[in-house]
Amino acid sequence: MTPETENYKELLLFLATAGVIVPLFGRLKLSPVFGFLAAGIMLGPFGLGALARDVPWLSAISITEVGQITHLAEFGVAFLLFMIALELSWNRLLLMRRLVFWLGGLQLFATTALLASVAGLLGQTPASAVVLGSALAMSSTAIILPSLVERKLLNTTVGRAGFAVLLFQDLAVAPLLFMVMMLGARGGSELGAGLLYALAPAALALIAMAGLGRLVLRPLFKLVAATKSGELFVAACLLVVIGSGLVTALSGQSMALGAFIAGLLLAETEYRRQIEVTIQPFQGLLLGLFFVSVGARLDLSEIIANPIPTLGVAIGFFAIKAAILFPIARLMGLSNRGAGELAIILGPGGEFALILIGAAVVGNVVPAEAGATATVAAILTMIGIPMLIRIVGRGAAYARMDEAQFAGLTPQHDDDPERVIVVGYGRVGQLVAEMLSRHELKFLAIDADPALVARQRARGDTIFYGDATRIELLRRCGIQSARALVVTIDNPDAVESIVRAARSERPDLTIVARARDAVHATELYELKVTDAVPENIEASLQLSQAVLVDIGIPMGLVIASIHEKRDEFRRLLQPIDGTGRERHAIRASAVGKPTDA
Repeated sequence: MTPETENYKELLLFLATAGVIVPLFGRLKLSPVFGFLAAGIMLGPFGLGALARDVPWLSAISITEVGQITHLAEFGVAFLLFMIALELSWNRLLLMRRLVFWLGGLQLFATTALLASVAGLLGQTPASAVVLGSALAMSSTAIILPSLVERKLLNTTVGRAGFAVLLFQDLAVAPLLFMVMMLGARGGSELGAGLLYALAPAALALIAMAGLGRLVLRPLFKLVAATKSGELFVAACLLVVIGSGLVTALSGQSMALGAFIAGLLLAETEYRRQIEVTIQPFQGLLLGLFFVSVGARLDLSEIIANPIPTLGVAIGFFAIKAAILFPIARLMGLSNRGAGELAIILGPGGEFALILIGAAVVGNVVPAEAGATATVAAILTMIGIPMLIRIVGRGAAYARMDEAQFAGLTPQHDDDPERVIVVGYGRVGQLVAEMLSRHELKFLAIDADPALVARQRARGDTIFYGDATRIELLRRCGIQSARALVVTIDNPDAVESIVRAARSERPDLTIVARARDAVHATELYELKVTDAVPENIEASLQLSQAVLVDIGIPMGLVIASIHEKRDEFRRLLQPIDGTGRERHAIRASAVGKPTDA
């Protein structure tokens, strides 16, 4: 390869991995994390890279310089922490505080203490032992939650309790990364006053960043959203994540920590959902690049030659985590069966173990050999997560929240199953929302006008800025569990796009859409809306009702006749199987025009 193309080789190999190997793992119903790790191991300097010394042409399809992708891979962790922070709304934490902070907190701290003690007995320094203990105490959010959703177990007692523990672990990632970074800066040996002294200037820098971000971020996104340019919105999102990461990196702290703070600041804004949709593809790719770099650094030959230490670590920390979690879960009110199932699900390691151990090895906090052993041990347990959840699911599926007698088990947030999603929050949308509230029904609104969103959000309405034609946004707003979808915008093409996306996602969802006229209403019925409401027909019916009442016709008779006429129009607008001439006749009769027949 030429020097010019050599610079792009690792990037091309990674894109090939994302396009070929990861979909293959998806067909095998395995997490993409395993695909990226396997690709890194296979293509890395200890895989094909080692063979390239004897077979030169293999260097073209192998990663020989891991350092060339390491710096870019660091952005994957930053994007992951940013997305985690966006999901950490105060309402969710308050409603689940008992499980999150008690069950999750006790699990993490108790497991870390015991695992660190064992690591210390095996000869690790105090700093290395603490890092290894905290890393192996983490579980896999990326594998466990999708597996629970796939097996329809998230609404069981075990699923909700597991979600709470994973949520606390997500909260703990940024402080743990910060601890690893500070230990590396102090030579990997200080855990006492020296480390606390070093935290003081870092804390001041973070406070200053948080204060500045609170003043700048919302106005920035308001300004960008007002341009109605998708490209500028993408650029603004990338600027915030990368810029905040670089600011903290320049101050001697972790890039991921800066991105985490930026995410927290944006979590309570009206732009949160659209930012999530925009950032998700970048986060997935860059985090995949991180796992490729982790796999490329693993030398499995020594571990395969002497597997007992690795298998011992894997079995040992799994057993310790399960043994600690079981009594804690019982203390929190779960039954023996539920506590046992929870311990089995959360016993394996997780992706954050790879992140923490990788950062600690780079910072010379954890020896490379111990880090490699712990990393492979964590991966071995992660591989078994889907099978463990499948086994647990056979019993847990019959215990859906029947033992959830303690407060806060079921989190209520933006995807509340009782919510109605209202797309378009102008005068029509606001009136719909007012009627929903009058009947004590919760709603979530979406609108593409940033000024309107900011104004209505200040009044206390649950409303987000975003483009509802993107199914990813509807998913983020809870379309999977929504009670109904009401589309009130006056753009016919956008209405059809939203209806088509929503119906594809939820065949059983109640969808009511605003139609420009009878022809548009018929087209919406063809897209399987539950009801389409033409503007001109409804205006005509309201005018008819007003004039009939004003000239003395009894109200009861008028209302009955209006309802009868509305039902007649609805029947006429419903699509039928027939010729184009028949369909044209129906549309014409609905608007009172002569046909060509």
